[in-house]
Amino acid sequence: MTIIKNSDNRYPQRLLDIKNPPKQLYVEGNIELLNNKSLAIVGSRKCTSYGIKYAKEFASKISKNNITIVSGLAIGIDTVAHEFSKNCKGKTIAVMGCGLDQIYPKENGELYKQILEDGGCIISEYANGTKADTKKFPKRNRIISGISMGVLVIEATYRSGSTITAKYRT
Repeated sequence: MTIIKNSDNRYPQRLLDIKNPPKQLYVEGNIELLNNKSLAIVGSRKCTSYGIKYAKEFASKISKNNITIVSGLAIGIDTVAHEFSKNCKGKTIAVMGCGLDQIYPKENGELYKQILEDGGCIISEYANGTKADTKKFPKRNRIISGISMGVLVIEATYRSGSTITAKYRT
């Protein structure tokens, strides 16, 4: 694991432009992705087959254009976005709302490993040992939005974490 302070030139430059950027990031994997062209793909945990279809399609096409996909490692649209970006030999960044040693959700433990094996990156503003809880996810979402050039929302309810993520870009 690498710790990157906000004064380090490897720190994501777009993230410095948000309100209240993290003072430091904990990083596993390909640090160079943090300043690549990137787009966030987020959406519902309880997605439909329609949402899955379009998450696959967008993640695949965007990845093939050498744009890094950013998402939150959650079940649903996030998982599909991460999987299909790496399946197309693209790169992906997973932003976690807990310490990097606290894989959440547990169901995505294998995806976590695959992202790193395929040259992706996993980041958090939380130190190891910090457990996931729902209060941390909106803070995580500002990072997803902040390191991305834009946010693509696929299936989301009015007051969901996905809409929070998109609102950070406005």
